Amino acid sequence: MTKSETILFCWSGGKDSAMALHTLLQQKHFKVVSLLTTVTEGRVPGFVPANPGSTDDRVAMHGVRRELLKQQAESIGLPLHEVFIPPQCVNPIYERRMEEALRLFCHQGIRNVAFGDIFLEDLRAYRERNLARIGMTAIFPIWKRDTRELIRHFHALRFRAIAACVDSKVLDLRFAGRELDESFFRDLPPTADPCGENGEFHTFVFDGPIFQSPIPIRTGEIVNRDGFVFCDLLPQMEETPK
Repeated sequence: MTKSETILFCWSGGKDSAMALHTLLQQKHFKVVSLLTTVTEGRVPGFVPANPGSTDDRVAMHGVRRELLKQQAESIGLPLHEVFIPPQCVNPIYERRMEEALRLFCHQGIRNVAFGDIFLEDLRAYRERNLARIGMTAIFPIWKRDTRELIRHFHALRFRAIAACVDSKVLDLRFAGRELDESFFRDLPPTADPCGENGEFHTFVFDGPIFQSPIPIRTGEIVNRDGFVFCDLLPQMEETPK
């Protein structure tokens, strides 16, 4: 019997990550051993903390609360390794902290790292270059898939997601907080990629075949920060901050 190759999965919490992870989990020659996520540490400007005195750490770029990230990992059934970065993190700091985390897994014999990227060649080259320096290899399970086909497949698998962040230069702010149902994609302007691969929008997946149970969420306040519009997603049982 052939031994499965172990994989570390770079998890954003969004739909592309979910589709890529689902693809890997269907392949018997791969074994995903952990999720890796970057988290912005401390108070993120513009957001109301969950509780008085809370540090309110959030997933980098998506602005999703760390608590919801942990609920995703628990429902998926994989351990979560968090890499903490400061707000407005510059590349040298990001790369140093990522390398420290990746080396921990490399020392455990894990040589493969998977990503949910689809077609950005420069981003792929950047990831491959950084991993090669420490003897690791990048895997892209949904690379070059047609993004319209991916969305059809996303719905066919009964994944559900919500737009946690939109780029206000590309999309109307009313897209923030909307579920990615058929009407969402009908309303997207023709210039926007259906998977938001150019950064048009970022998502939070709360249900689908990779989860043992759905992540209960509700929408909170809308925050406009540095040209990006965020919908603060709250655990279902939590009261809206005053």
